[in-house]
Amino acid sequence: MSHFVTMKDGASIFYKDWGSGQPIVFAHGWPLSADAWDPQMLFMGQHGYRVIAHDRRGHGRSSQTWHGNDMDTYADDLAAVMDALDIRDAIMVGHSTGGGEVAHYIGRHGSERVSKVVLVGAVPPLMLKTPDNPAGTPIEIFDGIRDGVASDRSHFYQELTTPFFGANREGHSVTQGMRDSFWRQGMMGGVKGQYDCIHEFSEVDYTSDLRAIDVPTLIVHGDDDQIVPIDASGRRSVDIVDNAELKVYAGAPHGLTVTHAQRFNTDLLSFARH
Repeated sequence: MSHFVTMKDGASIFYKDWGSGQPIVFAHGWPLSADAWDPQMLFMGQHGYRVIAHDRRGHGRSSQTWHGNDMDTYADDLAAVMDALDIRDAIMVGHSTGGGEVAHYIGRHGSERVSKVVLVGAVPPLMLKTPDNPAGTPIEIFDGIRDGVASDRSHFYQELTTPFFGANREGHSVTQGMRDSFWRQGMMGGVKGQYDCIHEFSEVDYTSDLRAIDVPTLIVHGDDDQIVPIDASGRRSVDIVDNAELKVYAGAPHGLTVTHAQRFNTDLLSFARH
């Protein structure tokens, strides 16, 4: 069953709500949609969990708004979905930009509805290279992403699948289907929202949000992540979040929820059960 929740500004946020049991709430990466979680939602739903995933505004089937494409609004949209469904005791799972969204949700709205957190290939604490964050990514890289989205995002998304899934690595198992699904999801969204969102995943500091997480947290990251390098993200986040565990997938790319779905699903199920 799928539905929409209407926000205060009139935007409609699409979500899927399947199965029954303890809820697992998934927040997707940029520029994707809830469909990015297909391997996890099917698996966890089959193992007795209620699985919920929304399309961030400007992405997927949600409204393509001109304004409000910022992390404060994203977190408030997520809170509105959580409230509308009266979700309690949730395991929140965020990939990439969705990891920032989950962290910022807790930073703004607390963990009253949350029992555990999973951050996978997540952007926190800060992707941007600064004097205080020398392991970060230079601003020129993010400016290049903005240029790619603005000029020919269809081609840009096709090309992005190579580093995203690690298709430029020897012995990779990336299929054309994985690439096509990424491109399809990206093109479902709106150019303005996706353009604005680049700032939110690159230049927003989520350190205070990570400190606000007060529930058991699993951090999963590939050590060959070419999109969100592990040294500036996963390895730093585990030192900031209390009661956090870091699982490093050797050789895994950014899109490990797809390329390493079986392993990640097993780890997610184990973390959910304990």
